[in-house]
Amino acid sequence: MLGKVLSQQEALLRDSQIGTLGDCKVLTEEEVVELASKCKELLQLEANVTHVHAPVVVVGDTHGQFHDLMEIFKIAGQAPDTNYLFLGDYVDRGYYSVETVCMVIALKVRYPSRIVMIRGNHESRQITQVYGFYEECLRKYGSAKVWQ
Repeated sequence: MLGKVLSQQEALLRDSQIGTLGDCKVLTEEEVVELASKCKELLQLEANVTHVHAPVVVVGDTHGQFHDLMEIFKIAGQAPDTNYLFLGDYVDRGYYSVETVCMVIALKVRYPSRIVMIRGNHESRQITQVYGFYEECLRKYGSAKVWQ
C-alpha cells in the first residue's frame, strides 16, 4: 500500500477531506473511522525504523493547535511538495485536536511517502482521557467512536 498510487476517485476523496479540514471543519464520524482505518493499514506496513527523505520539516507536539499547524504548512510548504516528519502529540490541550490529528492522518493517507508519523505519549487512552481529547470527541461527535 505504501507504493500504491491512489485511484483518481480516492485521491479526489482525500483532497476533499483535506480541504474540509483545512477550513477547520470536522469530518463526519464515518469519514474519520474510515480514514483512521486506512492510516492504520499504512502504518502496519511500515517498518519500525524507516528512512526519512531529506529535506524534511520536523513538526512536534502540535497538541490540537490547528491554526499553528496550518501556519507551518504556509511557511514550510504544502504536501506533497514538502516532506514532513510528525513527532506525535497531535491531540490534547488545544481546542482543535480532532481537526489537527485528522489533518495529519489525511495527509499521511493521501501522500504516504511524504508524511512520516510517530506516536507520542498523548496518543494513548489514559493520557487522552485526562488531557481533553476524549471530551472533545464527545462534544463534537456525541459519542466516543472517533476517540476509540
